[in-house]
Amino acid sequence: MSFSQHLRQLAKPIWDAQLNHPFVVALGNGTLPEHTFKYYILQDARFLGDLSRVFAAGAMKAPDSGSALRLAKLAEDTIVVERSLHENYGNRWKLTANQMSSVPMAPTNYAYTRHMLSVAQNGSAAEILVVALPCAWIYCVVGQYLLRKGPPPKNHPYRDWLMLYASPEFAEVQRWMRKKVDQWAKTAGTDEKRRMEESFVISSRYEWMFWDMAWKEEQWPV
Repeated sequence: MSFSQHLRQLAKPIWDAQLNHPFVVALGNGTLPEHTFKYYILQDARFLGDLSRVFAAGAMKAPDSGSALRLAKLAEDTIVVERSLHENYGNRWKLTANQMSSVPMAPTNYAYTRHMLSVAQNGSAAEILVVALPCAWIYCVVGQYLLRKGPPPKNHPYRDWLMLYASPEFAEVQRWMRKKVDQWAKTAGTDEKRRMEESFVISSRYEWMFWDMAWKEEQWPV
């Protein structure tokens, strides 16, 4: 079993729970209320800004130039490719990019991104890839699961989202990340591997919590 497969096995109950979360189910069948999806998109837009910083930190700490270039490209693509999807929805809601980026982070979103940024600051390149891996890998799994019976109809309200995250191009991102994690784990020490396991499970939990945050349209209590 590869190290990335080992990580997924550790988080299997969390991953399995995501596929049955009411937000994910409603997103897939198109019954998710638009105001709930709007909340999610605005929070996700904020999330992507910090995710790009995590990839940029990984590029700075990468042990070889090829990995550094790929991580720098991931930092760029996180902003350009995924954010373009968000901006398309923003246009639908007549929101500018500045308005979208000024939406306050919800508690779960803030906590998740601080978790990743902490690892980005203090961890190795391998740890940085691991803390971001559940985001890329889970979205690929969810996208492919929701489209397991074929592409959604053209009138599906969330077709663009589903097509992006079920696409071969998006699947390739998590494959590359897993390959690097497996490669770098071979030379990682015991303590580093333990931190990688912990970060992966925590990020997996936050991924479930992100769906739940959006489903409940979470707000700060005070």
